[in-house]
Amino acid sequence: MSSAPANAPRRTGAWLIGARGSISTCVTYGLAGLRSGSLQPVGVCTEHPSLRALPLAPVDGFVLGGHEVCDRSLEDSAAELVREGILREDLVAGAAEEVASVSSRIVPGAVDAQDRGSAGLADAALRLGAAPPREQVEKLAADIAGFRAAQKLDRVVVVNLASTEAARPAQPEWERLDRFEEALERGRAQPASLLYACAAFSAGCAYVNFTPSLGSSVPALREMARREHQPHCGNDGKTGETLLKTVLAPMFRARNLRVLAWQGYNMLGNRDGEVLNDGAHREAKLKNKDEALRSILADERVHTRVGIDFVPSLKDWKTAFDYVHFEGFLGARMSLQFTWTGSDSALAAPLVLDLIRLAELASRSGESGEMAHTASFFKAPIAGGTHDFQAQFQALLDYAARHPSRSSPAAGAPRSGRS
Repeated sequence: MSSAPANAPRRTGAWLIGARGSISTCVTYGLAGLRSGSLQPVGVCTEHPSLRALPLAPVDGFVLGGHEVCDRSLEDSAAELVREGILREDLVAGAAEEVASVSSRIVPGAVDAQDRGSAGLADAALRLGAAPPREQVEKLAADIAGFRAAQKLDRVVVVNLASTEAARPAQPEWERLDRFEEALERGRAQPASLLYACAAFSAGCAYVNFTPSLGSSVPALREMARREHQPHCGNDGKTGETLLKTVLAPMFRARNLRVLAWQGYNMLGNRDGEVLNDGAHREAKLKNKDEALRSILADERVHTRVGIDFVPSLKDWKTAFDYVHFEGFLGARMSLQFTWTGSDSALAAPLVLDLIRLAELASRSGESGEMAHTASFFKAPIAGGTHDFQAQFQALLDYAARHPSRSSPAAGAPRSGRS
């Protein structure tokens, strides 16, 4: 805990895994823009009128740092996003000093064993990823603890924004914490996302998994979160096509229209698209995109399929086509078709800010375990429950309404540069 005066804004650390990736780059420059007042908090859900009464950490008090396995710079990532029309040149130029400070707080992470052949990886990250798993956890946790101490932070939230890991079969040690810790001691290799989650909890931090990777979703890590009294949430941020599915599918069910087929096709570029071009990585992503729809429709007869292709020229832009074939009264067969084109990183970045604020509040309020009220942010919420977006968002509003610490935002520090 910091020794700042009682009336000083809380200093919240956001430790980003994949700290120079496209999403993290948008978070970094977006946060600078909010602070300077050059950006409005468009897309930041915690600025919703029904959530503003929560005593959320002000973004003015956010301090960024993180782990990264690639050797590119934040400035290089930003330049690419400028070329693609996602970041503004004036925003990038105005944030140069702040971004340089963030860059100084980014250290090598651990490369997942199945990604060691990827291009552009930093040598230090390869060495750490090859170390015994217990040694990796200790180094990752020490990095986070050092960040908190050096920056005199009140709390730190760890957010996984790394590229999707390859899918793996479930392992016996993932079922119980004692078995998982024994496996670490024996040197049994583990997915990097589990090691990052373990490091976060070991360092006494809340954890958010915005990726489809395992993270804290396995029983052993969920048990660890409870033991360490830390809140956590995930998995797989819901930003585009699946968001639309979880809004539209309840409509078909409510109107008692029979969906015969729901076929989806996605094209995306950037590093995430390149990673998902590999079958094992794509499998982890597709499972979450399909499960939400099938859960809502609750009809075993429906045909659903999602395809993903890597299109390098699209860079950070993603296009999804969906075709819904359905049956109405009199057996009439009809269709709904839609196209969604958006920047995944620009859609994800404000949600990351939301989740940092909500996780920090949960930690400050003494909550631990799965943050069920954050389900609307994820394709595969680890606390389970409905995939219906409106019902999920209502759960967040209900949480806000009954939170014992809710207060007027005017009573705290400014929430952003212009809000």
